[in-house]
Amino acid sequence: MRKVYLDHSATTPVRPEVAEIMMKYLTDIWGNPSSVYSRGREAKKGIDEAREKIAYFLGAKPQEIFFTSGGTEADNFAVIGAAFANQKKR
Repeated sequence: MRKVYLDHSATTPVRPEVAEIMMKYLTDIWGNPSSVYSRGREAKKGIDEAREKIAYFLGAKPQEIFFTSGGTEADNFAVIGAAFANQKKR
């Protein structure tokens, strides 16, 4: 029987090619990217490379790409960003 998943607003399956790339960060390079030790610097390098690839794909600048921990944080970030961008319009 074919399974159908209808709750993609809660979570979405990871594509196999993404899981393959991410596996090294889940098993070997899991350091805190904000830290100064080598494992953390490796993790930061991976995040920076991902940010550059996404920016290129979207036609954006890397500094315009932000990663969040989930949907609520992303929604809040967007609402607050829109409020600040339109502050003069009230």
